[in-house]
Amino acid sequence: MTKQHVNETRIQEMIEGIAQFTSTPGKGTTRLTYSEEHRGVRDYLLTKMKEAGLQTREDAVGNLFGRIEGQNPDLPPVLVGSHFDSVPNGGAFDGPAGVVTGLETAFVFQELGLKPERPVEIIAMIEEEGGRFGSGLLGSRLLTGQVSQQDLQELKDANGVSVAEAMSTFGLDPSHADKVALAADSIHAFLELHIEQGPVLEQHEEDVGIVTEVVSLSQVEVTVKGAAGHAGTTPMNARKDAMVGAASIIAKLPEMVKAVDDAAVGTVGRITAQPGGANVIADSVSFSVDIRSPSANSVAQIKERLNTALEQLQPSGLTYNVSEKITIPSTPMSADIQKQFAHDADSFGLKWRHMPSGAGQTL
Repeated sequence: MTKQHVNETRIQEMIEGIAQFTSTPGKGTTRLTYSEEHRGVRDYLLTKMKEAGLQTREDAVGNLFGRIEGQNPDLPPVLVGSHFDSVPNGGAFDGPAGVVTGLETAFVFQELGLKPERPVEIIAMIEEEGGRFGSGLLGSRLLTGQVSQQDLQELKDANGVSVAEAMSTFGLDPSHADKVALAADSIHAFLELHIEQGPVLEQHEEDVGIVTEVVSLSQVEVTVKGAAGHAGTTPMNARKDAMVGAASIIAKLPEMVKAVDDAAVGTVGRITAQPGGANVIADSVSFSVDIRSPSANSVAQIKERLNTALEQLQPSGLTYNVSEKITIPSTPMSADIQKQFAHDADSFGLKWRHMPSGAGQTL
């Protein structure tokens, strides 16, 4: 298969076809898991899979599969794809580009009459971003048996709806969620094309990043608690202001990260305050902390520094809680596949570099 076989118009149409399912038209793509936008993309992708001649199925949690049968159907398949949920106001290529890559491969195989040696399955996964339930990589963690029934009850969205409740409302049965896990020997390889979401390739005028490893990642939710009070009548020396305490921790995070590992990153992307009135001192502030590094040890050290900083709030009358959402060690990519990617990039005259993936994707 060469560039001349790829239909760029069809690729663009599929990217735009997926992007139309958003709750924020004109303001990026917002497509939360088990929403009506999710349902629209689900139906669209299943239709495209069938047009490409694929055998389709949806697993118990909503991950979609389209199978190209192999000459030897008993061999474990190669999975090709990505996710189809989005962050709020996200980009049209984030996730869908990888799904569309798989779909276009299926269309080309169909048009050329090709049948691979082993089966190929195009996959579109749910809730990789954590945009609704605040716990990233949920679809792939379900596929690898890392999510329990209790997790499905405890993980909730901003409105207090659990994953299990949202699944039921969507028409899925959460009691079957444990059946989606794939056996370790049931997959030959997983290939995912993804936009870089960073400046490195553009700055160096390079075309492709070949991922050496997916970095270690940890996401936690921190809650700082104090005491509510009136903004105008509570003296400064009598306050237990949860917002001030939380802000002091957030302000220290960049230095915590730099002190441990120059290659690490730390991000606070979401903050909520209670009671939430403009003239009320916050008695509870929760914020997310996302920590990533090629070194799992560095991630652990940064979390230790975070806890130490939180302990220093206690003399001011504040208390805190840290809830672990997800922690994943760094994962090396196949050396053989990296070598094949490099060979193929050279054959097409593409400029490439080896690089770790900080986004949780593989290519």
